[in-house]
Amino acid sequence: MRPLRLDMSGFTVFRDETSVDFTDADYFALVGPTGSGKSTVLDAICFALYGTVPRWGGTRGIGNALAPSAAEARVRLVFESAGSRYVATRVVRRDGRGNVKTAAAGLQLMPPGFDVTRLDTGMSLDDLGEVLAGTPNEMDRAVQDAVGLPYEQFTSCVVLPQGQFADFLHAKPATRQQILVNLLGLHVYEQVQTLASGRAAKAEAQLSTVDQVLESLSDADDEAVAEAERHLTAMRDLTTAVEAAVPRLRESRAGETEAAVARDALDAELAALAAVRMPDGSAQVAEAATAAQADAEAAAQAVRVAEEREEKVRGELAAAGDAGSLRLLLDRHAEQERLTGQADWFAGELSVAEVEHRDAAAAADLARSAHTGAQQVLEQARADYTEAQRVDRAVALRAHLQAGETCPVCEQPVAAVPSVPADSAVQAAHAAGQAAREAAEAAERAWQQRDAVARKLESNLERKRAQYEHHLSRLAEVRAAVADAPGVDALQRRLAELDRLQRHLDEATGQMRTAREAQRRAQRALTAAVERQRAAWRSFDERRDAVARFGPPPADRDDLAGAWDALVGWAAREREQRATARADAEAAVAAARQATTRAYDAVVALFTAAGQPEPGRRGGDDAAADLIRAAAVTAERAAATWQRLSDRREQAREFAEQRAVLVRDGRVAKSLAGHLRANNFERWLLEEALDLLVDGASRILRDLTGGQYDLIHEKGEFFVIDHHDAGLRRAVRTLSGGETFQASLALALALSEQLAGMSTTAASLESIVLDEGFGTLDAATLDVVAATLENLAARGDRMVGVVTHVTALAERVPVRFEVRKDARTARVERIGL
Repeated sequence: MRPLRLDMSGFTVFRDETSVDFTDADYFALVGPTGSGKSTVLDAICFALYGTVPRWGGTRGIGNALAPSAAEARVRLVFESAGSRYVATRVVRRDGRGNVKTAAAGLQLMPPGFDVTRLDTGMSLDDLGEVLAGTPNEMDRAVQDAVGLPYEQFTSCVVLPQGQFADFLHAKPATRQQILVNLLGLHVYEQVQTLASGRAAKAEAQLSTVDQVLESLSDADDEAVAEAERHLTAMRDLTTAVEAAVPRLRESRAGETEAAVARDALDAELAALAAVRMPDGSAQVAEAATAAQADAEAAAQAVRVAEEREEKVRGELAAAGDAGSLRLLLDRHAEQERLTGQADWFAGELSVAEVEHRDAAAAADLARSAHTGAQQVLEQARADYTEAQRVDRAVALRAHLQAGETCPVCEQPVAAVPSVPADSAVQAAHAAGQAAREAAEAAERAWQQRDAVARKLESNLERKRAQYEHHLSRLAEVRAAVADAPGVDALQRRLAELDRLQRHLDEATGQMRTAREAQRRAQRALTAAVERQRAAWRSFDERRDAVARFGPPPADRDDLAGAWDALVGWAAREREQRATARADAEAAVAAARQATTRAYDAVVALFTAAGQPEPGRRGGDDAAADLIRAAAVTAERAAATWQRLSDRREQAREFAEQRAVLVRDGRVAKSLAGHLRANNFERWLLEEALDLLVDGASRILRDLTGGQYDLIHEKGEFFVIDHHDAGLRRAVRTLSGGETFQASLALALALSEQLAGMSTTAASLESIVLDEGFGTLDAATLDVVAATLENLAARGDRMVGVVTHVTALAERVPVRFEVRKDARTARVERIGL
């Protein structure tokens, strides 16, 4: 895998859109101050491919991808692997609750000749080629297929992150063994061994099942099939014989049915004749109807008599006069007497009202005259006061002044108003005027009071006069009404006669109502008696119609009992005539039934002769069909048995062949599982891989240390041979920091070089990027490391990159990407070729 272009936006320290072009950078360095974001560039490459970064601690640290306060981060990597170009894109977003999730992920295969410089820094998932993955889950498999390495191998062979550079060197033997298993893909042999063991166990289980099935099919041999075939032939012959014998059975059954029909016809005739019986009470039905008719006629006559009497009394009552008019005349006589007694009282009331009204009117006139005189005195007092004001103007003006105001004559402020002289004419005129006003007001109140009393008494007089006139008018009307009427005694005698006639009328009406109710009861009794008589005749007609086909005698419609006696006698004679024919028909039925039984037994004998159980005996028209069906069912069962045994025999043959295959496959799988156990084949592979790896690393380490150290391993542990100390063997943990870096670098380079040859995957190791402490090396060692990296890059088979802040090393790298960071975002600038 070789990166070509990296685009970032909102990713950790790279808040703004940033692009890094690796297209022609065969040997480059990421330089910049500590914390500027150099390692973040490598993080972006890992994140675009695998969705995580080594220093995040797994995919759960995805929240670290977002720049502070950013809601979205986008990363796009264009890379080349095995001659093909791909673009991997990932987008993460923070939702409203603060959770960070992957919003989009995709891997596309770019068309040949696509120029990556045409890409802008946009992060959209444009259609850049064939879509290989469109979801995070699809990305895992698609990226591994494209790169050839899973995430763990990629971070051990291509991008070597900080803090993990010396992990392989210092790892425990068991851990290193597992790392090699993962890097070299040797787990495939574990999977093969597991699958082989599972297949052997499965074959064993299937073999047990097949043996059980073969045991259950042991009865399906050739002899059993032949016996079933012979039985099938016999049952088919039985079916043919039964079908040939059934027509005779059907003929016998038809004769039996015909004889039974004739006998049943005679039974039906005898039953119909025996049912001819006169119902109980038929003789009394007609008598009851006659009696009910007589009662109804008597009740009708009683109603007529009652109606005539009621009509006579009603006429007498109408001729006697109207009781209401007579009572009205009595009321007029009583009213005349009452009005006559009240006439003097109304006249007295009117006379008193006239006297009171005359007195009140006279008092009102005197009060009016007194008021007029008081008004004249008041007018004279007003004139006198006006004259006094004219004569003594100073006193008149003084009455209107107040201290502090301006005098209307001299226009000077008035300090104090002079008092009015005691003998002033103005003051005397004013007092006289005041007294005259009070006298005028008192006279006016007296006149208004007397005038109100006079008007009230006048109204009372008019009301009394109207009442008296109305009384006289009503009295005249009443006298006119009774002028020609009988006296009170005569009217009372006539009213008594009317009451007597009304009582007689009520009595006659009650008798008429009673008679009508009796008539209705008699009519209902007659209707019921007639209906019973009709029902009796209907019963007779129904019974006679039931035997009409036998020619019964005619019926006398006027004598129900006689008609029944004639019909019952005739029916008894007819039954006697048919009794002999019934005995002959019963004998014919018995003979036909015996013939049917013999024919049925002949067919049943065919089943017995064929060794089959006797079919269940059934009568009726379906007996023949049932025998044919029983024979057919027997043949079908025999055919089914033969077919089942034939099929089971074929199954037994197939399972025998399957058993042979299972035995062979189980042996092969069991043998393969034994050869691939971890303590055998895989251990040998690991030891061979570790030998090759240590040989390559030792060669590189000798170059780095000027021939001082060789790297060896023993029982899974790493050691160095110090040639400057008489070949002393030392544990790698005794090395200094710079020496440890050299040994780790040698292992990393050897692992990177040799992984493709040792791995079972299709890894394409076209680049290696080192992110580790070059600052721990002294100047000489640093020069050796730089020369080693230059030689590795000069070979041209891979891209080499370093992350460093060591100026001496960075200056020897032809292409440098300088990373700088301000308060808002980090930026990358290319320096050099």
